[in-house]
Parts: sequence; C-alpha cells; structure tokens
Amino acid sequence: MSNRHSRELLRVEALEKRFGTLSVLRQVDLSIDRGEVVSIVGSSGSGKSTLLRCLNLLEEPSGGRIIFDGRVVAERANDAAALKLDKDYPPSRLRMDVGMVFQQFNLWPHMSVIGNVAAPLRFSRKVPIREAEERAEAMLAKVGLSHKIREMPSRLSGGQQQRVAIARALVMQPRAMLFDEVTSALDPELVGEVLEVLRELAGEGMTMVMVTHEMQFAREVSDRVAFMDGGVVAEIGPPEQLFVDPQQARTRTFLARYLATTR
Repeated sequence: MSNRHSRELLRVEALEKRFGTLSVLRQVDLSIDRGEVVSIVGSSGSGKSTLLRCLNLLEEPSGGRIIFDGRVVAERANDAAALKLDKDYPPSRLRMDVGMVFQQFNLWPHMSVIGNVAAPLRFSRKVPIREAEERAEAMLAKVGLSHKIREMPSRLSGGQQQRVAIARALVMQPRAMLFDEVTSALDPELVGEVLEVLRELAGEGMTMVMVTHEMQFAREVSDRVAFMDGGVVAEIGPPEQLFVDPQQARTRTFLARYLATTR
C-alpha cells in the first residue's frame, strides 16, 4: 500500500545476494528518502552494482526484503525459499517507477535518437507514437540534445549517447533513478556533460542512487555517501562527515588517496 506521507521511498532490509558459493551482498540495510541523492562508493567487487540492480529487481535477492513506497515488493527468507513478489506490483512495474542507467549506453542501433527515447513509452506504456515522440523530444531538450533527435546512435559521441540513455529512462517519469557508473565508459573530456545532467536532476529533487567513482561529484551533490566493502555498507553519512572524518578504518584507507589530493 502506498505511503506518500512517509519521507522514505525505497528500503532494503537484510539484503543478501549469492552467486553459487560467492556471497556478494551480506545483510545490507539501506533506506532512501524521497528527493534524496545517495552515492555509493567502494572498491571494485565490493557489491555496489549488485546492490543497485537488486533495488529494482534486475537481480533477484538471495535473502531479505525490498520495500518501495511502503510496499514489500520482494521478500525471501533464504536461498531455499521461493522469492515472494507482490502480485499487484510486479517487477516490470517497479522498473517503471525506479529507472536505471548503466555504464554502457545500450541504445538500439537501428533506431534514431528520438526512436530510442520514445520506444519505452510506445511499447511499455502503449502511448501512441505521436505523443510518445513529443514527450521524447521534450526530454531530449532537457538533456541538451534537441539538435540530434534524428541522428543514429553511431553518429553520437559517448557523452551524447549516455545523455540519450538518461533521457530514455526519464521519459517514463520514474519516481527514483539508479545510475551505475554512468561516466566510466566515457573519455575524460566527455564526463562533465553527463555529470551536469545528473547535477540538474539532483537540483530538481529527483530521488537518485548513484554508484560512482567521481568522488568530488559525489561530495558536491549527495545528501549521503555510502562506502561499501566486502558486500556490506561499512559506513554511511553526509559527504562532509564521510570524506573529512570517516569513522571506519576501511573507509579511511579507501579515501586516503582522494583526501591527500584535496587537502
């Protein structure tokens, strides 16, 4: 049941994810408030991307609960138990409300830019093509690509392709957005244009969870930063606390190089 009066929008409780004998997430608890920007940082293999993919059930949890807007959308007691889903709110609907953008752009190469952005509206929400394209054009204007709507993806730079991917997710009017290292596949000179779009979304009050290695950006735009290590959230707090006065030795070690260059 929707609970729009609560500040909390998305929460995981005792979340676990295993691939065979490999435990990737271990008893993770995390809550995200409406309009909050949470960045997740940590070393490669710490479970960051797996956590993000569990938040909208692109990965099925091995244990724990996922709660969206007060509704338990997925629950699993343990590996041996079946995953319990809310029959009135299936994963396909959750993914409309919790959009995601990946490292790779995943654009359809045979579709134009406007076709890529309009496609989710046409095929998931059954919006008529003219209306879908009008809404897609407005979203492309938002990410600064009005002049590229008829281009094919292969003719765009990496930064432009990633902005198209962001527009494609936003056109569904999600209530929260997940970003998984969206600048990691870009040449350094193209990173800024994508971060500027994310900065604008944060300023507009979009609920956002970002896995990122852009530490300065995370520090500037986040309400909270979570440091993951070994499949757990080792530390979480406001960026100034985490970056300036981390409480855990593991966090201090991870941030040592970054801190040394910014003091």
